[in-house]
This record gives sequence, structure tokens and C-alpha cells, in this order.
Amino acid sequence: MGDNVWRDEQNWPLARAQLVNYYLHSQGKANALRGNGTLSPHAPGDEPSDVFLYNPADPVPTRGGPLCCNAYFLANGAFDQQQIEQREDVLVYSTPPLERDVEVTGPITVTLWAATSAMDTDFTAKLVDVCAHGCARNLTDGILRARYRDSTATPSLVEPGRVYRYTIDVGATSNVFKQGHRIRVGVSSSNFPRFDRNTNTGQLIAADVAYKPALQAIFHDALYPSHLTLPIVPR
Repeated sequence: MGDNVWRDEQNWPLARAQLVNYYLHSQGKANALRGNGTLSPHAPGDEPSDVFLYNPADPVPTRGGPLCCNAYFLANGAFDQQQIEQREDVLVYSTPPLERDVEVTGPITVTLWAATSAMDTDFTAKLVDVCAHGCARNLTDGILRARYRDSTATPSLVEPGRVYRYTIDVGATSNVFKQGHRIRVGVSSSNFPRFDRNTNTGQLIAADVAYKPALQAIFHDALYPSHLTLPIVPR
């Protein structure tokens, strides 16, 4: 995508792809498009964390993406995410306009150092291509339930207020971020109804009828360098 061409490859992931970390930065207010969140290859120093309230009664709605089975009421594919990015419970981190084309081909991960007021919660990440005029096209996204942060076979609840490392599998893509575009990652705790919302109670989700709002903190400093990892293909 971006170049709008087909290309054959002999291996996967691409052997020549170089994994590059883009670190989350802000002055403590990355909430929504009007916030001060940025992305940079430079590691963070002394920076305040970003905080948002995740309320299961008002989850971030699904807008596009790789949906296979909900075509009757949810459209799949790429859509402008600016309406989603207006929400205070969505953290937005963007690079400056790119000085040259950047090809990203391969699996994507987002590593978050985060704390929550709940015993269990979710964290989401979405990779977005922002055009020169501001349109924000979703490329791929992922989610991680806190109790499964270390293992799906042996889930364990979290200690409220404690900082844990969460590595989110954001899927794979092949996209050329064109010169003048920006690379963006959106971080939140829900993408509903594509993903079942976490009730934040720590109980069995399928049987739980109670909702509990959770205060989420995303850290990005020298000790907790939250980052997006992109497979960059030299051009």
C-alpha cells in the first residue's frame, strides 16, 4: 500500500527488514488529537505518564479493520480514524511529517509499560497512516488482556497501581508511508464490538454483569520506554 503495487518476496518476515523502535513521548497529555503525544526514534528521558479513564459502559467503537464476520453492521477495511481520535480515552502519538518515503513490511508490535487501577483490563494499539491533509487511515491493530500478559495458558490478575510490561501483537502490514505523511499509533483499552470489552472487575468476562471504570497510566521514560516496533525496509 502507499506505492499501490504488488511485489513478490522469497521469505517472511523479510530478511532485509530492520526493526526500528519509535518511542512514545508527551508532556503528560497525549489524550486525543489535540494532545501533545509524539513518536520518535529517540528514547525518552524524564517524561510524565499519560492517563486516561477506560469506562466499559462507553467503549471506544470499532471503525474498520480486519473484520471477517460482521459485515452486516460493521464495515471492514480502512477508514478515517479522526472521529475516534477525538476521544479523551484514546492516546495519540505521531511522528513529524516524513522527509522521505518509509516502507514498513512485516509484523508490528507495541510495547507498553502501563499501570491500571483494576485487577484486569485491556490495552489496545492501532497503527495509522496520516496523510498530509490530516486524514488518518488505519492499517492494523491489536489488543492484549492484562491477565494474559505472560501466558494464555496460565492467566494471572494484576496488582492495581503496579507497572507491568505489555507486548501487543498489532498484526502485520506492508505500507509505504509517503513523504509528508506521518506515522501514528493510537493507544486505548477498547475496540468494541470487534473485541469484547473488559469489565475490569477481574471476574470471568462471559459471566460478569458489572462494569467498573479503570484509570490507566501509560509510562514513557528512561525506566519505562514504551515504544512501537516497525520492520523498516531500506529503499
